Amino acid sequence: MARTMSEALRQNFLGNSPSWYKLTIIGFLIINPVLVLINPHLASWVLVIEFIFTLAMALKCYPLQPGGLLAIQAIVMGLASPEHVLHEAEANFEVIMLLMFMVAGIYFLRDMLLYTFTKILLGVRSKILLSLMFSFAAAFLSAFLDALTVTAVIITVAVGFFGVYHKVASGKQWDHSHDHGSDDEVVELHRADLEQFRAFLRSLMMHGAVGTALGGVTTMVGEPQNLLIAEVMGWSFIEFFIRMAHISMPVLAVGLITCIVLELTRSFGYGTELSPKVREVLESFDNQMAEKRTKSDIMIIAVQGVVAVLLIIALGFGLAAPGMVGLMVIVLATAFNGITEEHRIGHAFEEALPFTALLVVFFAIVAVIDHQGLFKPVIHWVMTYDGKLQEALFYMANGVLSMISDNVFVATVYIGEVEEMYKSGAITREHFDLLAVAINTGTNIPSVATPNGQAAFLFLLTSALAPLIRLSYGRMVVMAFPYMITMTITGLLALWYMPHFG
Repeated sequence: MARTMSEALRQNFLGNSPSWYKLTIIGFLIINPVLVLINPHLASWVLVIEFIFTLAMALKCYPLQPGGLLAIQAIVMGLASPEHVLHEAEANFEVIMLLMFMVAGIYFLRDMLLYTFTKILLGVRSKILLSLMFSFAAAFLSAFLDALTVTAVIITVAVGFFGVYHKVASGKQWDHSHDHGSDDEVVELHRADLEQFRAFLRSLMMHGAVGTALGGVTTMVGEPQNLLIAEVMGWSFIEFFIRMAHISMPVLAVGLITCIVLELTRSFGYGTELSPKVREVLESFDNQMAEKRTKSDIMIIAVQGVVAVLLIIALGFGLAAPGMVGLMVIVLATAFNGITEEHRIGHAFEEALPFTALLVVFFAIVAVIDHQGLFKPVIHWVMTYDGKLQEALFYMANGVLSMISDNVFVATVYIGEVEEMYKSGAITREHFDLLAVAINTGTNIPSVATPNGQAAFLFLLTSALAPLIRLSYGRMVVMAFPYMITMTITGLLALWYMPHFG
């Protein structure tokens, strides 16, 4: 009986994940207690690396389970406390609410979004122009909304596109009325078109994701840490924009230029065109939907459009926390479109809640970083410099640490340390302002290098879309690399040479 139970446990552990992956996680769990006895600080760094590994393997196994096991073990071993994890979650409560309600709210706007973006996709035949539009639109929206909301929008759009093509193509692949080849040839042809479409969507999604970072750095509502820094500094919306402009505007320009260059050179996974057969499928679908569209369908799209405008106004003017605005979107979009059954509403939360749980697990790892003071040596080292060199080191240190952990946490730690220096009289107000700019731009720009650097990137990696378009952790790192290089260098040069405003 015990043997049977043991075999069942071994078979069920982490579900259908590869055996080598299960053994790796077991190895992590065995090694960590030994390392804690030797050196808790070293064990903490190893734990962070192990957690990043679970993110990198997101297509093999959703990171919530293996990452959660590591987080539980960290608390049991005393590397962090439950109270510390709760503190991190409370500090990021607005982000949690945003995920729970805003992502679900975007789900109820999908008809309008699919209609709008289908017209754009089919109307703009130039891949370069289309990519530029996705990147710029994401940047513009992220400046007034927030990166997670914009990412949720483009994910919804991409899932809609993929679903349309896959559904129609799956029905067509055995239709030989327009094909005289063998069954294998037809299937192979379909597979080639599907892979090309995946590559096409991957490039658009990455252009859009990077676009959220380009716009997110510019205003106080673009990213959660921006709001935190603005509150500490006492900056208004306009003042925040002006103080960041000497860095954020050159980075935006170079980011858009990088988008064009990547499409022209077809490098780093970019440049794939929409194949004529896929375009034909999407155009056929669009025409069929136009023919079948009833007055009720038109009203549904119209209501969703009005709700989307209200969403933009509410977030743009900061009328309420993003999570509360998301709840408003859910209520309005469902009430006026007759969606009143609980099970129909429940589907909207399926995408966001697993990631919300993963984010809380991530906060547990952040609690380990904070509790063990893993970043303090870097902070103290940077403080030993002054002048422009100190600003540059703040920018780079924040960027590198954000790639490893989370840009909100890094910004919180650094702005807290600098605020203490200002209050103690160690630095002037002008110096305080300059360091705050370096912290904000450092946490926003270089952090595009890895999916764990920004919540929006992590959300994309762990979304239902990622496995559909084969967007893995490694592929995201490769595709983000040229952006990270050009944007980081531009930001550093702008910080050093461009005259600052304010």
